[in-house]
Amino acid sequence: MSASPIFTDLDYEREGRQVGFLNLPYSPHSDAWGVIPVPAAVIRNGDGPTVLLMGGNHGDEYEGPIVLGRLIRDLDPRTIRGRLIFVPAINLPAVRAGNRVSPADGKNMNRTFPGDPLGSPTEQISHYVDSVLFPLADVFMDLHSGGSSLDLIPSVMMQRPDDAALRRRTLDAVLAFNAPLTVVMDTMGERRTSSAAALARGLVVIGSELGSAGAVSLEGLEVCERGVRNVLHHLGVLPADPPAERQPTQLMQIAGADSYVFAPADGLFEPFHRLGTWVEKGQPAGQVNFLDDPGRPPLVAHFRRSGYLFCRRAPGRVERGNGVCVLLNPYEEG
Repeated sequence: MSASPIFTDLDYEREGRQVGFLNLPYSPHSDAWGVIPVPAAVIRNGDGPTVLLMGGNHGDEYEGPIVLGRLIRDLDPRTIRGRLIFVPAINLPAVRAGNRVSPADGKNMNRTFPGDPLGSPTEQISHYVDSVLFPLADVFMDLHSGGSSLDLIPSVMMQRPDDAALRRRTLDAVLAFNAPLTVVMDTMGERRTSSAAALARGLVVIGSELGSAGAVSLEGLEVCERGVRNVLHHLGVLPADPPAERQPTQLMQIAGADSYVFAPADGLFEPFHRLGTWVEKGQPAGQVNFLDDPGRPPLVAHFRRSGYLFCRRAPGRVERGNGVCVLLNPYEEG
């Protein structure tokens, strides 16, 4: 495959702190010879693990980018051991637009991995992450939130590696994050995500779902910064602090495709349950109302398994097939 067209003045081997850009050549109607300047930073001090910290994969998920910017400014290079690579707004066009997908090509970055150096702008950025940044890293922290479409309980996420040793290291790291929920997720077979690509390269992958409904969540910011610092302490990149009081966390899983509920029709979705509620298989999850046809009875959507309600769709308007609920169950090793 061709080399990445992205160029940068950052030197990933240099000691100290650097802040700069990953420059993707871009030639829209308004700018013949320009670039998309994706912000990035490197902090390095001696030998130790390399941690890649990324936010802004979706442009309407704000907690990760805010916290990563804060860490870039606040961390003292003399206090770390190893290397931190920050890309707080990896999908810069989407971040600027506050949109889940990129206005440069209409693509969802988290469905473009491992990317294509000759593809669209989003595919080219994904290719750089997969072919340049992942090989440098030992650990990948991929900070997501609910975005505009989801209302959820703040959580740290992991996919389940097939390799037992990697699975143990990953589980130890996500438990160190110490979010209110620790979720082992099922992606319904989706392999085009950044996390799936990083797993394929053997990295410890730590994800998150932090905020909700396209807003900046104060709880999400607190969970995110505390969690990232906890993981860096766990890895030995930051010096060990005096033991802090651990927050209670529940180890849960999205057990399979039947954990998801989808809208059965176009209309206005009316949820029936609060987040964190235990629900039973076959119980109504909510109903789609038809506001332009008040004589038509609402169409009810049902849960396909029992579990705890982890997240719901945030906007009321739905189209058939929109995700409206996701359930969690206690994690089972196997």
